[in-house]
Amino acid sequence: MSQSITSAPAPANSRSRVMFASLVGTTIEFYDFYVYATAAVLVFPYLFFPPGNERVALLASFAIFGAAMIARPLGAVFFGHLGDKIGRKTTLIYALLTMGIATFLIGLLPTYHAIGWLAPLLLVIMRLAQGFAIGGEWSGAALVATENAPAGKRALFGTFPQLGAPLGFIIANGLFLIVAAVLPSDNPSRPSDAFLDWGWRIPFLFSAVMVIIGLWIRLNLVESTAFSKAVSTGKVVKLPLGEVVRRNWRELILGTFYMLATYVLFYLMTTFSLSYGRAPLEPATGQLGGLGYSYNNFVLMLIFGVVFFGIFTLLSGLLADRLGRRKTLILVTLGIILFGLLWVPLLSAGFVGVMLWLVLGFSLMGMTFGPMGALLPELFPTNVRYTGSGISYNVSSILGAAVAPFIAVWLWGMGDGSPLLVGIYLACMALLTLLALIIGKETRDVDINH
Repeated sequence: MSQSITSAPAPANSRSRVMFASLVGTTIEFYDFYVYATAAVLVFPYLFFPPGNERVALLASFAIFGAAMIARPLGAVFFGHLGDKIGRKTTLIYALLTMGIATFLIGLLPTYHAIGWLAPLLLVIMRLAQGFAIGGEWSGAALVATENAPAGKRALFGTFPQLGAPLGFIIANGLFLIVAAVLPSDNPSRPSDAFLDWGWRIPFLFSAVMVIIGLWIRLNLVESTAFSKAVSTGKVVKLPLGEVVRRNWRELILGTFYMLATYVLFYLMTTFSLSYGRAPLEPATGQLGGLGYSYNNFVLMLIFGVVFFGIFTLLSGLLADRLGRRKTLILVTLGIILFGLLWVPLLSAGFVGVMLWLVLGFSLMGMTFGPMGALLPELFPTNVRYTGSGISYNVSSILGAAVAPFIAVWLWGMGDGSPLLVGIYLACMALLTLLALIIGKETRDVDINH
């Protein structure tokens, strides 16, 4: 592979191919991730843990959800090594296959009632495989977008892999919504027996279809000019991990904290919100109080909010190309801090307040997530870019996403059903991101081929 690149540089990818290839893969990856996130709230507490205490089962389900975040940095190192050694295209295909197979197998797992504690153990293994795969997916997709972007439009092109998050959410939750509508429940806080018996498996098995589509698209990619140049000039390093830790340790730390507020907001709005939105207004013993919406109604509300996630992801790219990544994200992070302090007044204002909370939260999510597709790759030189951006992105997932749902449920309980402490938690994490952005430098004008 290296010889072919050296002797005959690969032709450039068209702009439409770059946009579509970077978008479709992350859409599939995030679809797989969201399918699990939804099931972690809706299904797994009933099927994969001993019955008797709903709160303990929910916390255990979230703990397994968070286990994938532990595997993500390992995936970032493994796939980053491949991506910086053999190329972006082949590595992205491996990551997509790993994610798709793990998700499909979750749809075939027996439950706790059938095989006891072996069921959650197998769920953990599959979840770790999901996390390992997504550890290599995002950075590769971001590199495909940014390394092939025209001058002055890197942040805009970098938003296309980011759009996979809202699109994957809408497809995953939309499919769950359809299955729940076909298999309706008389109890708004619990799925129907048919849904728990077999209906929940459909979204996981459907992943196979999406993976086949994604593979077909990615097989038509060619390597970026930046990576081809690194190969032809002999700049590929033997151990990208050692090189990036030795030469770019500061960027690794800054990139990790750049992503912290994004991750915490991301999983509070998509995972914790589903638990809080469906919790009863008048909880029974052992339950926590919430908004009291049915699953179907609240998912429709979430999907409406996620539309703003997608819109503001695209808009953030235009803004980051115009104002710069750092200035844009400082303003957005200040907005996240304020948003965290407004949770109680918004969520106490009835349906209008809840919808405003969702729209504001997901709009801020798009504004903070969008520029990361360009910012993190711009922190690192070409020969360690896959590894460096992947490690920063995924180590932050441990500090943010891995513990956010678990901490949120604990703070929710500490507040006797009030989300006040959860909002303050978000504001505190955003403050750490703000400090990192103040310390860091602007990357808009860096040479992506360096």
